[in-house]
Amino acid sequence: MKANTKSGSDMLIDERRNHMLNLIQRDGRVLVSELSDTLGISRITIRKDLDYLESKGLAQRTHGGALSPQGSTLLDLSLQEKEQKQFKEKQRIAKAAASLVEEGQCILLDSGTTTTAIARELRRFSHLTVITNAINIATELVGTDCEIILTGGTLRKNSFSLVGPLAEDVLSEMHADILFLGVDGFDVKAGLMTPNLLESRVNRAMVNAATRVVAVCDSTKFIRRSLALIVPPKAIHTVITDDQLGDEDVETLTSAGIEVIRV
Repeated sequence: MKANTKSGSDMLIDERRNHMLNLIQRDGRVLVSELSDTLGISRITIRKDLDYLESKGLAQRTHGGALSPQGSTLLDLSLQEKEQKQFKEKQRIAKAAASLVEEGQCILLDSGTTTTAIARELRRFSHLTVITNAINIATELVGTDCEIILTGGTLRKNSFSLVGPLAEDVLSEMHADILFLGVDGFDVKAGLMTPNLLESRVNRAMVNAATRVVAVCDSTKFIRRSLALIVPPKAIHTVITDDQLGDEDVETLTSAGIEVIRV
């Protein structure tokens, strides 16, 4: 994003806005903090430019930035479609998550590509109990020394997850030391979100079942909102994300008493 760009003060307004539009079309999103640092102009000016692009239907404004208008945050993508997005970031997040785990603990994993990466990191442990509502995660742990508990429920083929009253009832009787919760959207003020209402209910039951709740999500999730709220930020203890999360969002989270780990 920083290569071969003029200083914002040297650009005409239309030139600056076209530059932002090109970045949105290329990367699918932009962050106010990054544009401000790159162009050397105020965040207020950046926000006004992004508001203008949105008014023309060229961008979709979000907290902290803007998205490509065709990329709706309400889309419920399949696991396969999500697999390659931010792949390297997910690997780093998974390693950091596994470093929080100790032998003998009970770990709760919800469905998703980041939590699947965590499951692969947990294969090296000898004495863990893993509770999950994701069939693919259970499969990842077959052949290990982990004790695996599936919640049961109705299968969502899009995410390989089990949802519904059965899954919620089973979780109400469980207790885990750590929950690793992946999300599709994270508004630092509103909370953690997912496109599916049934999934959000199961995720909420997982939060209630865990002593420590760790949200695991790459930085692109922090400029997205989605249909169903899982829990507000105050319900989580730790966030593990990549090193592209802006300082402004980090400050908002830490001021709410949430530990932030950037990797």
